[in-house]
Amino acid sequence: MIKIRQLAMLAGAAVALASCGPQGGLDFSNFDPDLRRWGRGGLETSGAAARAQPRPAPDQRGVISYPGYQVAIARQGDTVATIAARLGLNAAELARYNAIEANTVLNPGAVVALPRRVSAGVPAAAPVVSSTGQVSDPFAGQGVRQPNVPPAAGAAGAVTAQTLPAASQPRQHVVAAGETAWSIARKYNVSVNDLAQWNGLTQQMTLRTGQRLLIPVAGQSRPATAVVTAPGTGSPTPRPPSSAEPLPNERTQPAASAVNKPAGPDLGQTRTAASGSGKFRMPANGAIIRTYQKGKNDGIDISAAPGSTVAAAGSGTVAAITRDTDQVPIIVVRHEGNLMTVYAGLEDVAVTKGQSVSAGTPLGKARSQGVVHFEVRNGFDSVDPEKYLN
Repeated sequence: MIKIRQLAMLAGAAVALASCGPQGGLDFSNFDPDLRRWGRGGLETSGAAARAQPRPAPDQRGVISYPGYQVAIARQGDTVATIAARLGLNAAELARYNAIEANTVLNPGAVVALPRRVSAGVPAAAPVVSSTGQVSDPFAGQGVRQPNVPPAAGAAGAVTAQTLPAASQPRQHVVAAGETAWSIARKYNVSVNDLAQWNGLTQQMTLRTGQRLLIPVAGQSRPATAVVTAPGTGSPTPRPPSSAEPLPNERTQPAASAVNKPAGPDLGQTRTAASGSGKFRMPANGAIIRTYQKGKNDGIDISAAPGSTVAAAGSGTVAAITRDTDQVPIIVVRHEGNLMTVYAGLEDVAVTKGQSVSAGTPLGKARSQGVVHFEVRNGFDSVDPEKYLN
């Protein structure tokens, strides 16, 4: 996790150098921390299918056809231009659709998404290009019904192509700035190795912004093998449990019997000296699902119902409102005594920079992930928020 320490240090520095700001206050307009890893939830991909299905084999042209789209699989030495020539497509259009230069050599097995379908067995009609290089008729050749005459067996250029069933069609993902193969694999709960094999990625897992990736289709569990017996012998009789050992002597209770409930813990005996007299209140209604760990988690994570109110923990002034790389708001409130509180994992911001707030003033709503991150800072250093909560 990119620690919010950077944000707090900048906030503290801005407080110390308030006169440098255009309005004599904090200015976080250029600050953009990344809090994606703590707030995503479900970062563990071990729950994905044990192994994805193999990527379908392309036809002789290197094309895989799905009901919704087609992709071409690069061969050794292929470029977008050579694939476009092989399929009768416009090289510039194909390169632009895949966010790559037309003459860049592709990794063998790399996926090139097709902007439109090509006919099975014959190259697609290329658009008519004028002398200026502009497409003058992007629909040239379309609407003319071609006879469906398959090539003779063994003839040159014969292509065996079929459209795969809709159930096997993988999703496509367009790579955004800042994404990696690992973050995309976590997002779709697939193995990063399967993602690399399906898309012909290099060992460095290099991606480019605008690249189109196929998301591997989860593998199927092996069906149970039926026991086959010889004709006339009948089915084998299962062995009852009592033949090996007697059944347990179970004593069941009537449904109307009272249920013995264990005594609940006396939370009053476990409260710390600061409990009940802390400086701050909980910013959201929910349980603490991740505690403070210096250097690992500089705050606490609170389970909050999506759409529930996230409120200021105490009286103070909104020092900064910034956003992470996913444009999720982060709010910093400055309090007396050189303390600051930081709130992340919320949306629908209800305050503005420089606004005075009191304990309980709504700051925004909890996001759909249902996790609110809360920090307390004493100057530049993070401290355990639980010691300040009442």
